[in-house]
Amino acid sequence: MKSIIIASTSTLHEGSYLAYLLPTLQQHFKDCKSILFIPFARPGGITHDEYTEKVTQAFATINIAVKGIHTCEDAAAAIKNAEGIFTGGGNTFLLVTQLYQHNIMQILSETVKNGTPYLGTSAGSNICGLSMQTTNDMPIIYPPSFQTLGLIPFNLNPHYLDPQINSTHMGETRETRIKEFHAFNSIPVLGLREGSWLEVKGNKITLKGALSARLFLKDQNPEELETETDLSHLN
Repeated sequence: MKSIIIASTSTLHEGSYLAYLLPTLQQHFKDCKSILFIPFARPGGITHDEYTEKVTQAFATINIAVKGIHTCEDAAAAIKNAEGIFTGGGNTFLLVTQLYQHNIMQILSETVKNGTPYLGTSAGSNICGLSMQTTNDMPIIYPPSFQTLGLIPFNLNPHYLDPQINSTHMGETRETRIKEFHAFNSIPVLGLREGSWLEVKGNKITLKGALSARLFLKDQNPEELETETDLSHLN
C-alpha cells in the first residue's frame, strides 16, 4: 500500500529545514531506522554531500539516520532495499535528468507503489505526478523525458502563489501558466501552497496542512479545496 507525503516546500518562512513537517514525518517513517535520501535536485548548486548533511541534521531530531544515494555503488539496489525514501527540492529538470541517467525512475516508482514510505518536497514532490510539466523551475538541463513517477493521477504546482491584489507586477501568474499547460494537456493540476502537503495512503489522497489548495481542470474554473479534502476521485 502506498504511503507517501508530498509537501509543497521543505522550509516555511523563518522556520528551520523540515521543522513544520517533523511531527508528521515521525509518524510517517515510524518503522524506519534509516532513510535513503536523493539529493539530485541540488538547490542552489550545493554538493550532494552538503545537501545530505542538511537532511541528516533534520532527521537526527527524530532519531532517523540518512544515507545519500550518491554514495551507493548500486543506486537501484539501494532504492529496493531502503526502509524509507526522501527526495528533496531544488531544480526539477536536474532531478529528472539525474533519475533517468542513473536508470532509476522506474524502479523508484515501483518501489514506492509497493509500499516503501516516501517523502517528497518541492522538486521531489513535482516528480510524484504524471509529468514534471507544471514545475516552476528553469529548464537548466534537458531531461530525456518529462514523464515522472506517476504516484498520483494528476500534476502538481508546488509553491503555488496567488496574485497580489495591489501588486503592480504585470507578468503572468501561476494560474496563467497552468492555463497555458491546459491548452495542450488535459491532466488535472493541483496548486499546492507552502505549508500544505498531500498524504497518500493506498489509493486515498488527502490534502493536509492549514491552507487550502487550488485545483485546475481543463476548460473549467479553478476550485478551492479546503484542508482534509479527499482527492481520490481524480483517479
